Amino acid sequence: MKLKTRIIISFFIIVLEPLLFTGLAFWAFSEYQFGVIEEQYGIEDPTYKSLSNTAEIVNHLSNEQAEMMQKVAEEEPYKFEDIVYLDEMNKELQEMHSYLLVKEGDRVTYYGCENYPAEVVKRLERYENFNSGSSDSVYMGGRVQALVKQISFQTDTVKDGSAFIISNIFETLPQLKELFKNMLVTVIVILSATALGLTWWIYRGVIAPLDRLRTATRRIKEGDLNFSVSAEGVSEIADLCQDFEDMRRRLKENAEEKVVFDRESKELISNISHDLKTPITAVKGYVEGIMDGVANTPEKMERYIKTIYNKANEMDRLINELTFYSKMDTNKIPYTFNKIYVTEFFDDCAEDLNVELSAKNVEFSYSNYVEPEVMVIADAEQIKRVVNNIVSNSLKYTGDGKQKRINLRVKDVGDFIQVEIEDNGKGIAAKDLPNIFDRFYRTDASRNSSKGGSGIGLSIVKKIMEDHGGKVWATSKENIGTVMYFVLRKYQEVPVNE
Repeated sequence: MKLKTRIIISFFIIVLEPLLFTGLAFWAFSEYQFGVIEEQYGIEDPTYKSLSNTAEIVNHLSNEQAEMMQKVAEEEPYKFEDIVYLDEMNKELQEMHSYLLVKEGDRVTYYGCENYPAEVVKRLERYENFNSGSSDSVYMGGRVQALVKQISFQTDTVKDGSAFIISNIFETLPQLKELFKNMLVTVIVILSATALGLTWWIYRGVIAPLDRLRTATRRIKEGDLNFSVSAEGVSEIADLCQDFEDMRRRLKENAEEKVVFDRESKELISNISHDLKTPITAVKGYVEGIMDGVANTPEKMERYIKTIYNKANEMDRLINELTFYSKMDTNKIPYTFNKIYVTEFFDDCAEDLNVELSAKNVEFSYSNYVEPEVMVIADAEQIKRVVNNIVSNSLKYTGDGKQKRINLRVKDVGDFIQVEIEDNGKGIAAKDLPNIFDRFYRTDASRNSSKGGSGIGLSIVKKIMEDHGGKVWATSKENIGTVMYFVLRKYQEVPVNE
């Protein structure tokens, strides 16, 4: 759910939920109070008007006592001079939050409330002789807030007597106070529950994910990338969490790649140092031999100088590999692509290889099955590097005491030309074969000066072939030999429709 949607929903919850539940609570409490009023006060089918019109209930409440007193006034008026009778009636009225007041003329002869205010008597003087029936009443406002019923009587000694039933409006209807009290508590509970619910909802959807992101940020700052951030919360926060997780994963990959790169760089320096040490030592030894006069014949001098030259070439090749590796790692290999005639190019390569391998007492054979007009788009120098790297790698692992043999074959395979370089070395185990084009990978855990190599020769081959749009792979049988393959797409001119 989007944050905007959640905010809109929260707004409506804040506004509508309290109104809805307050309305339901008011209805429930009102129904309950209606039952109480009907049972306690004898009002049939009370309504909300009954709750708001307290005078109606108060007036109805004392009707029975008023009718009894009206009957006494007509049949036995002398009882209004009997204090015992008046106390009994006042006691009944007190149960209904009312009291009795009796006047004879202008004199109050009985008052059922001990601390009655003088305001009541003064106000009664205005309303005397208003009675037309026992159920009629007059509302006295101001500080009195009471309903008054008047029953007139006459006796032999009293010509102008009146009995008043005075009912306190607010004390007579405690249900109204109870309703207001319950509603107040209910509204507070509803608002508190709504606030807590919304707080939890927003915390779970927004605050909690942000707290996790803050914790994750602190861990990254401390260099800890071994954790994960789950995409939770509102849509925008979940997207942010996912982006953060992608960033963390990428940072971790970069950190791991840097560790691998640093390890490979150290290994490369170690390998190159090891491989340079051997020819340098040899050059130094032969130069010392010349300086000491050991090469005292023209034949020895020629052999020494030739050995020094070969070792210098070997060092030059190692330095070239290192230079190419640095360019390869930054994708800055200087390619010069041209149209190359396949037969002509590989004939030249085979001639150079034949001279070089013959000098190393290696048997070499060459077969070309491609038509002379077939061409490819390639960098001739880099393709020659591919061939030399493969041949050099083959010679290193041919095995001691065995006549070395290299076969070069060039074939036409449809839209591609396929080059095969076969040796009769000790072969490569099946478990190692998929990894031989990885940087610094060696099938032997140990290395020695007789094998040498920087460990990047075949990785350079793979990189060059990928940049040419071709591919390279190998097949091998242990103790029999290995065949290296690489393919290049043929150059084909597309006719232009005139």
